[in-house]
Amino acid sequence: MKTIQFREAICEAMSEEMRRDETVYLMGEEVAEYNGAYKASKGMLDEFGAKRVIDTPIAELGFAGIAIGSTMTGCRPIVEYMTFNFSLVGIDQIINNAAKIRQMSGGQFNCPIVFRGPTGSAGQLGATHSQAFENWFANTPGLKVVVPSNPYDAKGLLKSAIRDNDPVIFMESEQMYGDKGEVPEGEYTIPLGVAEIKREGTDVTIVSFGKIIKEAYKAADELEKEGISCEIIDLRTVRPLDKEAILKSVKKTNRLVVLEEAWPFGNVATEITYIVQAEAFDYLDAPVVKINTADTPAPYSPVLLAEWLPNSDEVVKAVKKVMYK
Repeated sequence: MKTIQFREAICEAMSEEMRRDETVYLMGEEVAEYNGAYKASKGMLDEFGAKRVIDTPIAELGFAGIAIGSTMTGCRPIVEYMTFNFSLVGIDQIINNAAKIRQMSGGQFNCPIVFRGPTGSAGQLGATHSQAFENWFANTPGLKVVVPSNPYDAKGLLKSAIRDNDPVIFMESEQMYGDKGEVPEGEYTIPLGVAEIKREGTDVTIVSFGKIIKEAYKAADELEKEGISCEIIDLRTVRPLDKEAILKSVKKTNRLVVLEEAWPFGNVATEITYIVQAEAFDYLDAPVVKINTADTPAPYSPVLLAEWLPNSDEVVKAVKKVMYK
């Protein structure tokens, strides 16, 4: 094992897959000459050249369409958005073309493409740069949605996403690129659609994904001091959703808290809550509690932003609520 940063894990995954398959290429704003806005493609232009690591204009609709079209000629593009907030400019291409090509061509064309970049808030970036769209994309049949929370998962999942024959939305975070973690020296992949129990527990299940799961870890450490044992599940992939892992855990702990950095209406936590009440209702000893951001655009003020985002204190309160403590 070696210890590397999240951004290095992303770079390694892309580089290894580009060495393995010459049809894979990377395109996006500043991915080449600048080594990536977050240095997640450092050194790739030097290794692979300008035909496979392509700087684009600030025109997300245009280069998303070019990349999607290239899948129909045998290419496997990786499209980097400087932030998924900017994917809204190209969302017509993602939703109306990438997600539907396979069905609308009667299976004549697959669309093996990865759209990757940061999601959610990253500090004081304002309301238009602090939005989480995982549930938006996961609502679309034909798209797979991956949200890793650490370097090991990021590398293994990204390699699987690049090899997948369907379009994959791969969502990262500006606030995780510097995170360090252990990654194997050799080749490995992680299958899409498989959640992982990051912490075994017996009293309550906490389900989360992405960078906000760190707040669940903090809460679990505090609750352990009070004799409350939390089981933490990292979804890793939002669609397909590993509902079996969630249901198995809830049947063991009989309580569920879902932590998600997203607005509270119609999100991933809502879907999980429905699944559990429909398929594990008799195992629940308390109503499911979900924790989300405030139902407003993200504020710029650091004081208000701290109130807007979910935190470990809210997780502690939610766990105690379902424990009736």
